[in-house]
Amino acid sequence: MKFWLVLLGIILLLVGVAVFGEKPKPSPNEAQRVSFANLKGKPAPDFSLPSYDGKTYKLSQFRGKKVMLFFNEGIMCYPACWNQVAALGQDPRFNNDGVAAFSIVPDERREWVQAVRKMPELAQATILLDFGTAVSAKYDTLNLDSSMHRGSKPGHTYVLVDAKGIIRYTKDDAGMGIHDDELAQELSKI
Repeated sequence: MKFWLVLLGIILLLVGVAVFGEKPKPSPNEAQRVSFANLKGKPAPDFSLPSYDGKTYKLSQFRGKKVMLFFNEGIMCYPACWNQVAALGQDPRFNNDGVAAFSIVPDERREWVQAVRKMPELAQATILLDFGTAVSAKYDTLNLDSSMHRGSKPGHTYVLVDAKGIIRYTKDDAGMGIHDDELAQELSKI
């Protein structure tokens, strides 16, 4: 009988701690994590990434310009992502004094150097290398419907940032199409 009372006391103690005890605080990374569904209206997480041609780009350096971020699966997403990267690079609506477009890919530099040799029109695009996908994770683009490799690569996802650095439009495109007219229209609204 005494054993059962002690056991009951231990169980009640554990239940009390679980219910009324101090809840663990989220880690700084969890507290800063954003959800893709809730990005609009929030400041765009800053980043610094190298481009395939050896330059480094920091998002905050583009304050005063509208910015289009195109997160995609990169090299392995041929031809859909390659075609969209090339289309964005060739479209003057996305590359001018007021707008900058960046294609963010999870690949290494050497892979894109080879891709540009194979498809020279890619050279007009600004291709940023998110090897390790830290920036893609910051924007919560790794587990969306357009990703064929959920958890490890972004799919076909757009984020439009206004001149003050605030996210104004998001689109996850599971159809992996070219939507330049739609994107240009959305940019004109911000």
